[in-house]
Amino acid sequence: MTFADTRATPTAGVGWAGGLKVAARVMSSTLRPMLAHVVVTRYCNLECAYCSEYDKVSKPVPLADLLERIDALARLGTQIVTLTGGEPLTHPGHDAIIRRIRSHGMVATAITNGFLLTQRRIEGMNAAGLQELQISIDGIKPDAVSKKTLKSLAGKLRLLSRHARFHVNINSVLGISEERTHDALDVARSAKALGFSHTVGVLHDADGALAPLSASQRRVYHALMAKGSWAHRINYWMFQKNLLAGKPNAWRCRAGARYLYICEDGLVHYCSQQRGSPGTPLLDYGHAQIEREYRTAKPCAPFCTVSCVHQASVLDAWRAPQRAA
Repeated sequence: MTFADTRATPTAGVGWAGGLKVAARVMSSTLRPMLAHVVVTRYCNLECAYCSEYDKVSKPVPLADLLERIDALARLGTQIVTLTGGEPLTHPGHDAIIRRIRSHGMVATAITNGFLLTQRRIEGMNAAGLQELQISIDGIKPDAVSKKTLKSLAGKLRLLSRHARFHVNINSVLGISEERTHDALDVARSAKALGFSHTVGVLHDADGALAPLSASQRRVYHALMAKGSWAHRINYWMFQKNLLAGKPNAWRCRAGARYLYICEDGLVHYCSQQRGSPGTPLLDYGHAQIEREYRTAKPCAPFCTVSCVHQASVLDAWRAPQRAA
């Protein structure tokens, strides 16, 4: 079974100047996380066939618990916090969590399927201080695999174009089906026409390794990469190009240090596909744990496709050699 990489580009919503400030703060100390993804609920209002990160029964994580986790991330010096799920907009305290992130001076971003967006919801996120929203759009017309399409979300995208004061990124996923391959080009053109940025991810297996792409899917991926953001192009040349050719990457994964995945139970994991490692409660996570994971080599790294971990780790490519766990 394969799953989509839908992670946001870490600094897209803060621009060049903001991105440089984030990078400078991160580079000043190896103990400072760059990016944390926080699961606010496992529930999702959709059922996409390729996704493993949702259910239909979970209740939202209590707001008090989430605010405590945001405070803990701030104490660790985290620079960017992304709200994820499930579907984060189903959480009644979504905007309150954003306000808490911003109150600590951290960058606030969120990932959504877009179906629950209204003008009121957008204005609420504006007021809370959201800096980037990412929406995954998998094709042009809905089918049994995914409802997240241009046809389904056209009205929601127009609302964002008119009312959002935050950066909007549209992410396409290649590898879902051969029939959807060229849809990604149309999604990219539509995003640009609305004034949004566009990124592209690829399906991965349960360990986060690349799922095979066809020749046409690789051609479309290369075409989109050539027009992508500077961060996306760096990720392509440093990581994805080798992976698409079936070759491993030699790099120092800083998951558990520069990148933290906080599940609904408040545990720190390397990423969504490596749950259980280290599996430590965030409230017990400190500089000793960050230092350990910063210097620990991850056996899954050579074929990893999780781009947010790549991007959070790339600034440390030149220093602090790692050792096996």
